[in-house]
Amino acid sequence: MKFSDFPQAVVNENVDWSVREITNVIKRYGPRESGSENCLAAQKHIKKEMDTFCDETGFEEFKIAPKAFLLFTKVVSLIFIVTAVVSLLLVYLGVFDNVGYDAFFVPNILAGCAALLAIIIAFVQVGLYIPFADIFHKKHTAQNLYAIRKPRGEVKKRIIISGHVDAAYEWRHILFSKKAHLMFPLMGFTIVSAAISVIASVLSVVSSVGNLGGFGSFMIDYGFYFHIFTVLGMIFLFLFVDFDTVSPGANDNLTGTYAAVSAIRMLDMAGVELENTEVMALITDGEEAGLRGAKAWVKAHRDELTKGDVETVVLCAETFGDMDYFKVYNRDMNSMVAHNKEFSAFVKEAGKDAGYDMKYGSIFMGSSDATAFTQNKVKCCAIAAMNPWPADYYHNRRDNANRLDPEVIKAGYNVVLSTILKFDEE
Repeated sequence: MKFSDFPQAVVNENVDWSVREITNVIKRYGPRESGSENCLAAQKHIKKEMDTFCDETGFEEFKIAPKAFLLFTKVVSLIFIVTAVVSLLLVYLGVFDNVGYDAFFVPNILAGCAALLAIIIAFVQVGLYIPFADIFHKKHTAQNLYAIRKPRGEVKKRIIISGHVDAAYEWRHILFSKKAHLMFPLMGFTIVSAAISVIASVLSVVSSVGNLGGFGSFMIDYGFYFHIFTVLGMIFLFLFVDFDTVSPGANDNLTGTYAAVSAIRMLDMAGVELENTEVMALITDGEEAGLRGAKAWVKAHRDELTKGDVETVVLCAETFGDMDYFKVYNRDMNSMVAHNKEFSAFVKEAGKDAGYDMKYGSIFMGSSDATAFTQNKVKCCAIAAMNPWPADYYHNRRDNANRLDPEVIKAGYNVVLSTILKFDEE
């Protein structure tokens, strides 16, 4: 079946149903911290619905430490603040008068190392999404939910529509900024000040060892005070994440979750049986904890997804909230990962078939689950509709059911459906 032949009444009914369901999930199951009982309860709720129109549903376990991904923000900021403030106090008490080349020699080394440590850990954790900090945290069990609708013929192709059910810890920088305008200036100040601390430490130490003239004298006498500005930046970093509050996650990402659910539900309601294409809805947990659920799924199914006889593609649905930013995301993970070029173009063309002239986009801050698939050589890309600067509801309590936009959700559902039908046909 071509998308143009698919009854839009079915799409409209599923959009209305999804809005009701998202509202119900938020009210009934509360905050969905990654790996929490609330997440599992929401997944069980979804599974019960999908049991009625899928050939197979089930759970797969994986281990998760939900706070490990972002708790470093408090650890490294606190280490730097204590190092800088205590070192300055000890300088004025004369503790470092006869240690090293001058009173600030050792304090500059300590502050510089603390700033460099913060930069390295931040880059590893949220720049590269390497689960470095997980080893320091106790893990517990979380679940990925899958649901499969088989074709009427032999399975020759498989398309996975993926969305994550967990929601993010609240980001105060966005919450207290009416239009999220504080996010980048405050985080930018933290990053730049930390880099300046490293540079100032190196210059101060070099100035103490060698003779750099007037500039060297200035750095010896006043170089340490650059760290005071970094203390302010680290205070901003320390206050960045509120681990006691979890976003309702209506747009991010129950809209993506129900795009995956409704993809199969719409096919069932319209009585569409695909010829040779298996459709899977994958509802992951742990995306907000560093893509942990998607990484676990790919690890468990890598050979099946990349080397089997069944050609497999993955379309990640990630937040349908702002029509002006409805795009095919062919780059991800802070713009460092390029998704499959061929499949990204295919989804873009499917979007055109559904009536949407989608542009390519890049997730330049953060990442989607699509990264986990692409990094393991699975054909994948993402679609999303959210202001990347970011939206004022991003990762905070404003992302509630009253911020859902049915027209944007409908656009997302149409593109998902068009991609499935086009993939089966071609």
